[in-house]
Amino acid sequence: MYEKMKRRVENICEKGKVEDELLNGEEERMTFNQWTKSFTPQNHPTVIKVYYYLFLLMNFVVLDSSKNKDISGDLLPNLIYVSRQKSVNSHHNFKTGALNTLLRVSATMTNAPIILTLDCDTYSNDPQTPARALCYFLDPKLEKNLGYIQFPQRFRGVSKHDIYGGELKHLFLINPLGMDGLLGPNYVGAGCFFVRRVFFGGPYSYEAPELSQLSPSHVVERPIQSQEVLDLAYLVASCDYENNTKWGLKLGFKYGSLVEDYFTGYRLQLEGWRSVFCNPKRAAFHGDVPITLLSVMNQTKRWGIGLLEVNFSKYNPITYGVRFIGLLMGLSYANYASWPFWSIPVIVYSFLPQLALISATQIFPKVGDAWFVIYILLFLGAYGQNLVDFILAGETFRRWWNDQRMWSIRAGCSLLFGFIEFTLKSLGINSNLGFNVTSKAMDEEQTKRYKQELFEFGVFSPMFVPLTTAAIVNLASFAGGVIRILKSGGAWEHLFAQMLVAGFGVVNCWPVYEAMALRNDGGKLPPELTFFSVSLALLLCSFATFF
Repeated sequence: MYEKMKRRVENICEKGKVEDELLNGEEERMTFNQWTKSFTPQNHPTVIKVYYYLFLLMNFVVLDSSKNKDISGDLLPNLIYVSRQKSVNSHHNFKTGALNTLLRVSATMTNAPIILTLDCDTYSNDPQTPARALCYFLDPKLEKNLGYIQFPQRFRGVSKHDIYGGELKHLFLINPLGMDGLLGPNYVGAGCFFVRRVFFGGPYSYEAPELSQLSPSHVVERPIQSQEVLDLAYLVASCDYENNTKWGLKLGFKYGSLVEDYFTGYRLQLEGWRSVFCNPKRAAFHGDVPITLLSVMNQTKRWGIGLLEVNFSKYNPITYGVRFIGLLMGLSYANYASWPFWSIPVIVYSFLPQLALISATQIFPKVGDAWFVIYILLFLGAYGQNLVDFILAGETFRRWWNDQRMWSIRAGCSLLFGFIEFTLKSLGINSNLGFNVTSKAMDEEQTKRYKQELFEFGVFSPMFVPLTTAAIVNLASFAGGVIRILKSGGAWEHLFAQMLVAGFGVVNCWPVYEAMALRNDGGKLPPELTFFSVSLALLLCSFATFF
């Protein structure tokens, strides 16, 4: 049944129109007459149509609960699909704007007091999840200022050892558990139940919307399919509705950052709301992870840009947040906001010790010095704590190893490019700054390589250049260090720390060497990227030998 429907949809999209035999009456024909060549994802009107049965080709679909029942004879809930108006002349504020449109349209139709946000690739895995959320919302000790219940993001189809660190255990599980002991976890974009009231000011400082029908206390008395309700839904879904209103500023999900989930959750807690982290044994929701390295990098680059937007706004977690949510919560949010800045030390440690090793320049204390002990303790302490966190979260050593490797790759590549794009944008120079939807498409060959835990390169991307160049420089410096030690008769004390850093880099970069020289599939490193990286590495190494 699904495959048949899929083929019909694909055929209609190829033809660019819906044939008459697929339509049921003049009403549907009038609706689809709006689907013309000028109807594009970036430029189209609001289309709202109420049907008494499910028809998935509409831009606005309602499954009428009064005429549809489940196998037990109980009425089904309403299913409403919304496509807001888009215009090339009006900024739509990406995902945040879509969420605010859904918030307003749902207010005109039902104004339900509880809202669940999910990503498009997320599905429910436990029918008891709403009941768990209601247990918190109905708790008299919490209900006055409880704004949302965050469930951890969990994923299906993850490779055995999570080659790309896609589960992001610190972001989705470890850190929220700690924040739950303070004011509660941050909002992570999906698997979150909100009270509608949370989007209209603080718990003790209500912000009234411009229309009384959008107020969280408004009671909808007319049926969904009534013309009055539909007219209002059209109005609040228009692309210019938010002009000269408080939406995105004081109402709804907050504008101002590409990481709308982080920024909205942070702003809600600044207003006085608190949250709860609910982590049942059975996953409440399941989602998909990116299965290519480029998708992972694009996702992280967008996060980096959004976090920098928060850092350089009035809402900086250190200068602003600490005053309203306390030192520990401020530092918790600052921990995320500092991600883009980690690109600087990661790049330095990826190249400087190695190039110094090539030029026989000692930059670390020799073995036996007191400072050397401090360096080793800091190194082992940081990685040891990270490993313990993973083990306590029920993960394996291999998964931890892949996660720490991907953290270095994210910081040295995608966060670095995010930093560059944000800087260029701030200077008024054109860049690619914008919201890029993370691709989670499942290509058969890519999926096969992902299951085999092979890094997926395949295309030339500037974001791969720091990684591949660092891999070559680390290998060259480590080999040069070994040769130098052998020639010196085993005098290794002065070079041990730099050899340790270079060797650690070589081990972490094994998937790169594999894709560069040992693989012949579609996911290997493109020859032009290998040539460019080798040339750049030779240039850096040659430069180092002169100093």
